[in-house]
Parts: sequence; C-alpha cells; structure tokens
Amino acid sequence: MKAIGIHEFGGPDVLRVLDLPEPQAGPGEVRIRVHAAAVSPTDVLLRTGGHAVRMPGRRPPFVPGMDAAGVIDQLGPGADGRLALGQRVVALVLFTGPHGGAYAEQVVVPAASVVPAPEGAGFPEASTLLMNAMTARLALDVLSVPRHGTVAVSGAAGAVGGYAVELAKADGLTVIADAAERDGELVRGFGADHVVERGPGIAGRIRALVPEGVAGAVDGSVQTTELVPAIGDGGALAELRGWSGPAERGIRVHPVMVPDRIDDTAGLDTLCRQAEKGVLTMRVAEVLPAAEAARAHRLLEAGGLRGRVVLDFS
Repeated sequence: MKAIGIHEFGGPDVLRVLDLPEPQAGPGEVRIRVHAAAVSPTDVLLRTGGHAVRMPGRRPPFVPGMDAAGVIDQLGPGADGRLALGQRVVALVLFTGPHGGAYAEQVVVPAASVVPAPEGAGFPEASTLLMNAMTARLALDVLSVPRHGTVAVSGAAGAVGGYAVELAKADGLTVIADAAERDGELVRGFGADHVVERGPGIAGRIRALVPEGVAGAVDGSVQTTELVPAIGDGGALAELRGWSGPAERGIRVHPVMVPDRIDDTAGLDTLCRQAEKGVLTMRVAEVLPAAEAARAHRLLEAGGLRGRVVLDFS
C-alpha cells in the first residue's frame, strides 16, 4: 500500500512516499479505499513534531491526515450495520492512533467515525468537510450562546471560520465576522450579519456594533488577546490552538479539540446532511497528486488559501 509519511520531523521535504503493509479491519472497524485526503494545519503540526507528546512509544513512520473520503472495501467483525462494502463515505481519522492517518491508499478507522459522504459531492470536496466543520460545531457548542444571541468569528474566511459562520447562522445566531477587504464578499456569502476589518483593533470594531460585547467568540485566527476585549462580561471564547487564558471579567476560555467528537456518529452525519442541503460550503483550493504532499504543505504554510488543498489517492 502506498502512503505519504515521515521518518523524522522537519520541513515539507521530510514527507516521503512509503510502501506499507495493507491494513486489516479489526472488530468494530472498517477499511476505506481512500480517494482524497484534505491537508490541514494539524498535519503540519505532526510533521514538525508538535504531536509527538500524544504518541508515546510510537515509532516512525508517521502518516498524517485527519480527513478521508473514499469507498469502504473491508468490514471488520461487528462493524456497524449501517455501513456496506462499496459505500461512498467520509471519515474523521485519528492519525495518532495505531493505524496512522488519512494520507494513504487505505485507512482503517472505527466504524463510529465513518458516515455516508454528502450526496452530489466529489471525493475532493467531501474530504474537506468533517474535521473543520466538527471543530466549528464543537466551538459553538461549548459557547452555548442562546438562539438570537450574538457571536464573533475571527478567521472567518478560513476553513473552520467559514463553517463556524454558517453553523452559527443555522443555529439562529447573529454573527459578526472579520475579513480582509478581499474576503468581505466571501464571508458575507457565508451569512455573516456584520463584517469587520480583521487585525489589530478588532475588539473596538466589534464593540462599535455591540457595545455590551458579544456573548461568545470563535477564534479561528489566533487573535486571542485582541479578541477577548470584544466579549461581554461572563461570556466565552472557543480557542482552537490551545490557549487557555487567563481571561478577564469572568470570561470562560474553552480550548477545542476535535478528537473529543471523533466517534460522534450522529454529529458527523448531521454535518454531511447539512452539506447536502447547502447549509455548509465545501471548499477546495487545489487538488494535487498524493506524491506532491510536500508542495501541498508549502502551499498551506504560505497562507492565503480559501479552501483546503487535497491530496488525490484515486
């Protein structure tokens, strides 16, 4: 089986094409013939050694990738009866687990982490959905802003931020989002009620719209200290990069980790059905052959992407 992985931590060029044994689905697992795997910042973190603490005792090679789209080609004993051989599916993959990540021709995952792919979506589009949309869903859930309340979303043109805007609107919330000038129309297209200029001073621009401060904020662009002053007393911040404060005025900081929902089958399926209905917008920046994973990582690290780079394993 061909896979893309690393034997040592480092820059994009440490990514190599690997020949690995064909994995076998165990009890409660399924094997997916991967057609597309999305490239995300957490993959870069694995490549550079940032996830090493989560893999004690594991030896290389390490295979990145948390988002896979493909076809089920093996069902393990006791696998979920809702899944079938040949079914088009998407999966949230825990690359720190025993089977490695999604950058492979075949990946074995717990059946609970696998759901039918959105109808009408190609494999590249489908592969961009689950990790980013579930991160946004988890962020909004921990904020617990009541319907008709107001949330702020930073990094709203990015993958997680865009989904956060769309899901917040579906939840009946008012959304204030940030954007660079060139991304204003994009973010309005996601449904944002107000778009403010991103960058230093964002809190003042949000407070000009909501003088008492927003009830909650999703920080999709690592603007923690800039964003906290925009939150009202006793509000909450969903932080995606592990920042835990301290905050002020009784503001609660919730670090969000998507593996907490990796086996939330119903939640994963809901996201796919929302994508089918057009509630969520799947965005592909570029599709590259799997062997060009190093180029994909360089594109991601250069910034400015509007959508995910996807590796083609078909």
